[in-house]
Amino acid sequence: MKIVFMGTPEFAVPSLKALIEGGYDVAAVVTQPDRKAGRGHKLTPPPVKVLAEAHGIPVLQFQRVKSPEGVAAIRAARPDLIVTAAFGQILSKEILDIPLLGCINVHASLLPKYRGAAPIQWAIIQGETVTGVTIMYMDEGLDTGDIISMREVPIGDDTTGGELYETLARVGAELLSETLPDILNGTAPRTPQDNAQASYFPPLSKELGRIDWKKPAREIRNLVRALDPVMGAYAHIGGEVIKIWRASVEPGKAEPGRIVQADAKNGLVIGTGEGLLRVEEMQAPCCRRMTPREYFCGKALGAGVCQ
Repeated sequence: MKIVFMGTPEFAVPSLKALIEGGYDVAAVVTQPDRKAGRGHKLTPPPVKVLAEAHGIPVLQFQRVKSPEGVAAIRAARPDLIVTAAFGQILSKEILDIPLLGCINVHASLLPKYRGAAPIQWAIIQGETVTGVTIMYMDEGLDTGDIISMREVPIGDDTTGGELYETLARVGAELLSETLPDILNGTAPRTPQDNAQASYFPPLSKELGRIDWKKPAREIRNLVRALDPVMGAYAHIGGEVIKIWRASVEPGKAEPGRIVQADAKNGLVIGTGEGLLRVEEMQAPCCRRMTPREYFCGKALGAGVCQ
């Protein structure tokens, strides 16, 4: 049986690797176009493309996969099953109807919770202690298809978005490997989602990363660890836009955004809507990540309010 795999970022790599190592016939890999990345804006291929080419698998790249050219290319591959993982584009009904066994998706949440984009980061932002992976049949909705299998993954109190991303990518590939035999022989279960329990969250945006000091320190800390390393939570501190990569919550009370401590000896502590936030790792523009003690070596902020 032929499989067409659709995926783009690092999250999708373990799933494609599982198909290759499992001996499945991957007829083609569909991924997003190469993008400019890094300081040099060098044209960079998606990680999935790199893996596919290393194994001699044909790669198809489309700005819009539901274009006539995209649909025709996928149809020409004659897949019995389409497997997607963090592909980044919505499939049209025309594509969904091509494979006899349907289309399945590796989704990084316990559906129906956290449908939509960035479920990994949103789970941490919302303070969840458990998330997971769902293998689901795809339909025309946004992550609304029938559930085939699920696996829970705990979220530690210090877990970052990057760490959870890697864990769920690995667990998703493992669950895919375990689930595929039942899908291919037609015995996989189909459990409709309970739409009353569904939650949707939007893609990550720059504005999301801006810290609202009126929120409790615990919620701000959740934002900080969720956005590490994709973009970073940030605030205007001492006239600079400072990214905060690591922080902890301390008891105490101060005006939200008020700088309580800011020097090489005591580090950086800021007032919030509830409790104090101690910054443990930060980054100024054009600088590396560093501790507040390193940042304040030779300088001091003094009293002030973060924006």
